[in-house]
Amino acid sequence: MTSASSPSPGLRWGILGPGGIARAFAADLRTAGLDLVAVGSRSVDSAAAFAADFDVAHVHGSYESLVSDPDIDIVYIATPHPFHAEQAILALEHGKHVLVEKPFTLTADEAAAVRDVAVERGLLAMEAMWTRYLPHMARIREIVAAGTLGEIRVVMADHTQRISSDPAHRLNDLALGGGALLDLGIYPLSFAWDILGEPLTIAASARLGETGADTEVATIMSHVSGALSTSISASRSAGPNTAHIVGTEARIDIDRVWYSATSFRVIAPDGEVLEDYVSDIQGRGMQYQALAAERIIAAGLTDSDLLPIDETVAIMATLDEVREHVGVRYPQED
Repeated sequence: MTSASSPSPGLRWGILGPGGIARAFAADLRTAGLDLVAVGSRSVDSAAAFAADFDVAHVHGSYESLVSDPDIDIVYIATPHPFHAEQAILALEHGKHVLVEKPFTLTADEAAAVRDVAVERGLLAMEAMWTRYLPHMARIREIVAAGTLGEIRVVMADHTQRISSDPAHRLNDLALGGGALLDLGIYPLSFAWDILGEPLTIAASARLGETGADTEVATIMSHVSGALSTSISASRSAGPNTAHIVGTEARIDIDRVWYSATSFRVIAPDGEVLEDYVSDIQGRGMQYQALAAERIIAAGLTDSDLLPIDETVAIMATLDEVREHVGVRYPQED
């Protein structure tokens, strides 16, 4: 981690974009007793309705107004990902730390641009990959580090939902960064990075919908240890949404829905259950990433040790490469 100029006590949070994910995040901020003080939207009516629901003091009818608010320290960016880079840079240039919804940006180049501004300003820019900060994932990393699984050979995960086949839906609109990969596949690919590190090779195949956006994507990656990781993401069919880490001495089976607070078991090759973990948290669990951001800044640091900004940029590069394999390109890249 790198040092910031000065530690901060409890942070004052602002939310940019009062959509569904922002509502889940706001509820978990309240659960954790964190200080949510402002919300901003292009529509003052939307911001006001959100503020009324979550008892938010400051209502802003533009993003510029929100990031200019002197009473907030950190901005949670909850808009669709094609807008993340511009909005994160706007907030950083106004002296605000940022927690940016995943996928962090549309491309690796955009992610690097956000990182560079954050470094220049001495501010935290952190990807809101909330799964990494959940208690069951913390326990899984402990088990892996202890060598309980032996040599890890395979990591498998899917994120498959039946969302919409409407060509006008955001998930099917390339101009809005549509496709199963960035919205859903980011979870299993980030999970593979977390357990196995950077991939050495990437192979991918996809089915494209009528708009050219990917509706199903499969990946196979090899990693420096020799382990393989596989993932499936899909936006038009609901699968098991489970994950598995398979080692020579044991495996971990993470239950549905693996990327949220859930249970898992550590199972020996003979079927003996070595550990049966049951998650017990309040709310959805998005507060853990916010609490992590607060600890980082309070310690005078500007990067997450659990998901460093350089890793976020590199994961975006992995997504870029997968898209290149399957033939998906966004209008913004032309």
